[in-house]
Amino acid sequence: MIFDSTNKFSTDQALTATAASTNVIDLGVANRNIGVGENIPLYIGVSATFTDLTSIQVSVQTDSDEAFGTAVTVVQTPDIPLASLKAGYQFNIDSVPRGVLGRYVRLNYTVVGTGTAGTVVAGIVAGI
Repeated sequence: MIFDSTNKFSTDQALTATAASTNVIDLGVANRNIGVGENIPLYIGVSATFTDLTSIQVSVQTDSDEAFGTAVTVVQTPDIPLASLKAGYQFNIDSVPRGVLGRYVRLNYTVVGTGTAGTVVAGIVAGI
């Protein structure tokens, strides 16, 4: 899998509580639905096994403001239980969804429970 650093949301981002992705992707202009047409591959995976939390849910969010004051969730995973969150696990969002209309895009990780270890890697990739 090939990652481009400018299209990465998270690089081994530790998640012990709910948080937004470390990076935000700036599409340059608003109202540009990048999810239409050819699928744009998106990889979201566990890079180090999680411990001591209940579950994680991942959301793709968009907004016209980089501060995400009025974030719109375009798609989200179900709650993924701790038993599945082992290194190598891939979340089930495999392409940028339709409806990404804001200028900025990020991921939001909703953590249930309090984790003590575990990381994710995520971004737009050349292919999965």
